[in-house]
Amino acid sequence: MKRWKFFTNACLTVIMAAALSGCGSNASPQNGRSAPNAGPAPDQSASDITELTIGLDWYPNAVHSFLLAAEQQGYFREEHLNVHLQMPSDANDPLKLAAANQLDLAISYQPQIIQARSEGLPVVSIAALVQHPLNAVMVRSESGIESPKDLAGKSIGFPSMPLDESIVRNMVKTDGGDDSGLTFTDVGFDLIPALTGKQVDAIVGGYINHEQLLLEKNGVSLKVFKPTDFGIPDYYELVLATSDETLNKKQPALAAFLRAARKGQAYVNAHPEEALNLLLSKQAQEFPLDEQVEKQSLHILLPLMQSADASFGSQTEANWQTLSDWMYAEKLIGQPVQADAVMKQID
Repeated sequence: MKRWKFFTNACLTVIMAAALSGCGSNASPQNGRSAPNAGPAPDQSASDITELTIGLDWYPNAVHSFLLAAEQQGYFREEHLNVHLQMPSDANDPLKLAAANQLDLAISYQPQIIQARSEGLPVVSIAALVQHPLNAVMVRSESGIESPKDLAGKSIGFPSMPLDESIVRNMVKTDGGDDSGLTFTDVGFDLIPALTGKQVDAIVGGYINHEQLLLEKNGVSLKVFKPTDFGIPDYYELVLATSDETLNKKQPALAAFLRAARKGQAYVNAHPEEALNLLLSKQAQEFPLDEQVEKQSLHILLPLMQSADASFGSQTEANWQTLSDWMYAEKLIGQPVQADAVMKQID
């Protein structure tokens, strides 16, 4: 899952212009790449099928296993859906295209949805896919940094995202440290070489199911600090978003999609090895997967995507409001956002 960057007013103008251009809601991004889709069942006529296009947040990886399973097992066909999976050319594209009704659904990030809504984009979450943060602060074990307060006066590599800076500053302060001497270095998404090359003392923006696994596979011993252990609100890492217009026009189809997606996730939970093999068979040639990393990633993800307390896809207004209020207090958004404006239960 590639991290996103906050929208700008210029982006908002482009998005709204695209929305007014009359593009259909099942159009595909011009620069994206399509993954194979299941197609209609042999005994279903084209008129019985609803076409849906979902924009992935990144190239296909372990977190998308539920989609591939729902496709292979025929759960989408059972719901009379033909679902097209679309890889983005940029991590921001799916939400922008969903807002402009050029995608029906987009896998995106909870903070991004709140930030977009605060800027007037008509996007809404209909399901939480990963119930807890994957983002974490990582340091080399030999660095002498034992907890976030030890980051005082240190350099932090990050992908130039205000959210990440706020996360680190609050973690340091919650742990009893002084954040005034922190230095933030924009390393883009070159987080791994920045840490291994000792260009920075710590990184934020790397995921426990990706960057951490790659670093450890290459012999880098890490200490990892989870934001929620140091005062940051628990939030949904990945959510499923759509536009207000698409929700109004296609709510029955979106509800059917969620039913099929839940069956897909249940299959992945029951058959993780088969799900991994399916993922590897569907990997994008330009983004080859590491089997060991994806196996570990799936192991990490499964308990974070559902639990006894939160079924797959479930989301609460309390969670959305807590994060929205925190982002507003941190000046990460310019306007307050109410939970009922940014999330909807449709089933």
